[in-house]
Amino acid sequence: METVLQKSIAKPNAPAGSPRVDDPSLTSAASGTAQRYVQLLLLVLAAGGIYPLLYLRQVYQTTMLDVLHIDNAQLGYLYSVLGIVFFLSYLPSGWLADRVAPRLLICFSLIGTGALGLGYSTAPSFHALLVIFCCWGLTTGLTFWASVLKRVRMIAAPNEQGRFFGLLDGGRGLVEALLATAALALFAAATGSGRGEAVGLRHVIYLYSFTCIALGAVMSFFRDPAPAQDNVASKSADAAEAGAHSSLWRDLRTLASIPQLWLMAAIVFCGYQIFWATYSFSAYLQQGEMHMSVVAAGMVTTAKLWMRPIGGIGGGFLGDRFSNLRVLIVAMFLAVAGLVGLIVLPALRNVALLGAVVLFIGLMTYAIRGLYWTLLDYCAVPTRITGLAIGLVSLIGYSSDIFLPLVNGYFTEHYAGMPGYQFYFAYIAGIGMLGGIAALVLKHMSHASPVSHTA
Repeated sequence: METVLQKSIAKPNAPAGSPRVDDPSLTSAASGTAQRYVQLLLLVLAAGGIYPLLYLRQVYQTTMLDVLHIDNAQLGYLYSVLGIVFFLSYLPSGWLADRVAPRLLICFSLIGTGALGLGYSTAPSFHALLVIFCCWGLTTGLTFWASVLKRVRMIAAPNEQGRFFGLLDGGRGLVEALLATAALALFAAATGSGRGEAVGLRHVIYLYSFTCIALGAVMSFFRDPAPAQDNVASKSADAAEAGAHSSLWRDLRTLASIPQLWLMAAIVFCGYQIFWATYSFSAYLQQGEMHMSVVAAGMVTTAKLWMRPIGGIGGGFLGDRFSNLRVLIVAMFLAVAGLVGLIVLPALRNVALLGAVVLFIGLMTYAIRGLYWTLLDYCAVPTRITGLAIGLVSLIGYSSDIFLPLVNGYFTEHYAGMPGYQFYFAYIAGIGMLGGIAALVLKHMSHASPVSHTA
């Protein structure tokens, strides 16, 4: 009697059927949401820490050429080799991500990439650099990329895909911007004290290398949480069919029969080339009448990195609100307009205006990157082969890693100074237009025959 009275006093006016404050299901749901966001944070840190080491040319290209004793063509070969390894790794990466715990793959990738960076800091011979870039292709392509993307898609509920992928790309951009700011400060301190650019570049490489190793060590202590509750049913259904559909070739035929997936691959192919153009902004600003110093151009391109969290996260939330595909289309065409601006604006000799255009292109580019993996929702890809689908799209979409460094090297070597970069940006603008058209076609197809977003 006393117990009943106490309960009635504790909940005097609780309406019938209302959830209890101490309902275990509510506590469990809140805990699951918190775990998913913790997992996303770890993935953001990993993705933000691992790639800047590979792409130091984004800020330090002219310094790299001097310190490593190579020319633009050789730099193009290094990144072309990296692209070839990426190309060969993407499909196996997807297969691997479907079979090995993401945490183990990501930890290995971070520690391996950092260790290779320590060798890179010694400014080895060109042939040793080729080996390092090949191995980087494995540690950031084979064992890392698909596992991160699959994990994000798995932990995000269907109505959270835009924001989770946006947070991944925008968040990693924030991590990259913080690291780039610290790295530039180290570089400026070394060069300002008279120790030279070689010492400054070595300090930058140390920062990124030890960051990767530390992140890999920290992530080894965390376990993978369960997927989002909204994805459990589809995952269980896929698992029940896995025995009957476990053939790699059958799975590839399934993916090849989805026309929307091919359009998505085309969009990633074009959007990624727009992103590649941003690697040349620092060297571009040091050409012609602008003739910025390494530190000044580095400040602009580092400020451009700060556009990534704004573009990635903002684009993701706008995509969830208005349509991921619609926002991506707008961002892609605006990025093309910005590239055209880089071609025609140098005649005005207005450094501030060019800097503003660089930041604008960065904003649009990072919105594109934050959104194009959400297009999986338009392709009805079964969850059990999501990793394979990511690998297949990456194989096509990122194949420009192979030839784009050579294209860039050709233009900058054969058309010295500003004209080389203008020709290069004109090519990228044309590719970006094709990507925008592919996105419009996908939008039309999705209206004509909508697909399930929970497949």
